[in-house]
Amino acid sequence: MNTQELISMSRTVRHDILTMIHEAKSGHPGGSLSATELMTVLYFGDILKVDPENPDWEGRDRFILSKGHVAPVLYSVLARKGFFPVKELHTLRRLGSCLQGHPHKGHTPGLDCSSGSLGQGLSIANGLALAFKLQKKENRVYCLMGDGELQEGQIWEAAMTAAQHRLDNLCAIVDYNHVQLDGTTESIKDLGDLGRKWQEFGWNVIDLNGHDVEEVLSAYHRAAEYKGAPTVLIAHTIKGKGVSFMENNCDWHGNAPDKEQLAQALKEIGGGDDE
Repeated sequence: MNTQELISMSRTVRHDILTMIHEAKSGHPGGSLSATELMTVLYFGDILKVDPENPDWEGRDRFILSKGHVAPVLYSVLARKGFFPVKELHTLRRLGSCLQGHPHKGHTPGLDCSSGSLGQGLSIANGLALAFKLQKKENRVYCLMGDGELQEGQIWEAAMTAAQHRLDNLCAIVDYNHVQLDGTTESIKDLGDLGRKWQEFGWNVIDLNGHDVEEVLSAYHRAAEYKGAPTVLIAHTIKGKGVSFMENNCDWHGNAPDKEQLAQALKEIGGGDDE
């Protein structure tokens, strides 16, 4: 997809996120909306090598959604990519649905990992990346984390491991929206100079605007070209991006919009596809 097509797809993904969470009357819109461009470009910008017709293709790249509660954004891009019918998005969180509140690998086509317990994704990504290195394979691994999640100690154990093993086939992505469940990251547990912190742990660091599709696309390409160390993208984003009453508001970390709020939100983001 070109830049305009990626922007249009991002609007569609936001439409999906809000609609499915409203219909489920449960879910996490804030962090899903902040990660929209990061996920859209990854799956539709010719970055992540996957095959919807063959989800278990051994040559595919791997994606780990470490912050599993933002499953709606992942489900949307998987559906739009063709891993399962778009109509399945309307079954989010329903009993028997293949789209549960947190990703479950055994239920959903296109998933490489179940997730939900914060802090674990980067360790899983390390294992995959190291295995590919040992097998001399070209597969790459991508792992999306929340900034509040970086308060987990396991993240930094994994960061040390990845640097020690020079996992340059690994790209970590931090959705740096500064807002977590019940406040700002700065007020709850300040992350300090995040870029310098990752650099001190031995990582190649790329700062970017996580809502600018051209910057996101460039960052993914730069990460793939960098050799000798893993790369982390520190993507500066806005929690609830695109919806005025959700932006930078921790109340929308895990609440569903009602009918009137949904109508306003969809009007603000525009686009959408009712397929």
